[in-house]
Amino acid sequence: MTRAFLSGNEAFAQGVRLSRVQVVSAYPITPQTTVVEALAGMAANGELNARFLHVESEHSALSAAIGASMTGARTFTATSSQGLLYMAECLVYASGGRYPIVMMNACRSTALPWNIYGDQRDSLLLADSGWIQIYAKDAQEALDLALIAYRVAEDPEVSTPCMVCLDGFTITHTYEAVDVPSQQQADAFLPPYRTSNRFDFEDPRNLAFSAGPETNYMFKKKEHEGMLRVFGALEKAEKDFNEIFSRSYSGALETFATEDAEVVVVTLGAVYGLVVEAVKSLRKQGIRAGAIRLRLIRPFPAGQLKEALSQVKHVAVLEKDISFGYEGAVLSWVRAAVQKGGLDLNVCGFVAGLGGKDIPEAYIEYAAKTALSGFNGTRFQGFDEEDL
Repeated sequence: MTRAFLSGNEAFAQGVRLSRVQVVSAYPITPQTTVVEALAGMAANGELNARFLHVESEHSALSAAIGASMTGARTFTATSSQGLLYMAECLVYASGGRYPIVMMNACRSTALPWNIYGDQRDSLLLADSGWIQIYAKDAQEALDLALIAYRVAEDPEVSTPCMVCLDGFTITHTYEAVDVPSQQQADAFLPPYRTSNRFDFEDPRNLAFSAGPETNYMFKKKEHEGMLRVFGALEKAEKDFNEIFSRSYSGALETFATEDAEVVVVTLGAVYGLVVEAVKSLRKQGIRAGAIRLRLIRPFPAGQLKEALSQVKHVAVLEKDISFGYEGAVLSWVRAAVQKGGLDLNVCGFVAGLGGKDIPEAYIEYAAKTALSGFNGTRFQGFDEEDL
């Protein structure tokens, strides 16, 4: 284990190197570019023994990754924003084919207006594409999730592609001290990729075929069941990860000061650290606040969320996303989990950080206090008089 000063993209690239990826297909797009640049350098100087494919588009990048995965290779690609949307057709081919590709998405606002800064409208828009979606909070978790994502995605009971989401610029381009494992440690955690879901001249099989109404539903049911097994696979992977690296993660979600909380702010990604600081400030003001970070968006941890909110009366969902004409997508999923779990609590939403707009700690405190007042609608940062 060595200590290094790395950006989130550089840290993720180290995780990909340690995963002994065999094929990298790349098309650069801001703010993803530096992760594939780093991997290109590693492939060129021999640090990474992989075939590096510089393709002509994001659609081609994922298409190439699918083809490589179909041969049984451990495969990686990365994208962001419009690039992820350009890949949309290929996303469902990868998930439907059960190819455990890992892709890093540098979360970024979508056009129009054109904007290169970070929100989460790109990844959340594609939450139903059949990919595991897990969100990092910092560069250390980004590196670790590269390894964990392959371990979970390649589990034979899961066999599902995984999108690891890093907040654009907030994580991808900021630097911090990161512990980089040794290759020996990484090999102890992540074994070589083995699968029967591949081209094999000795054992021929049909891949990427058509299925009509009589059988199509069976494949979709198996795809759904594989996604549900992610919870157990992630728990086992992170238990083993802690034993090898002495660094622990909390599974599908992370909580802070929720045991006696009367109001909880639910969020995802890098803003969680600021939410925790806001909670500490609210506690000093006599308000029993707490925080929950959703690490997994797909599969959605409804059961774990119900348990974490079982003693809470008010919830403020803070997200960098809007489902136009309705409310934030995460708010809808949290509300559904609350209702399904039979909980009697008030849930409201706060859409913030769109197009990279700064979210001050004061706005998070405002969100918690507004939830406590009984508000159950959606408020938008920058449009509500109280937060100007």
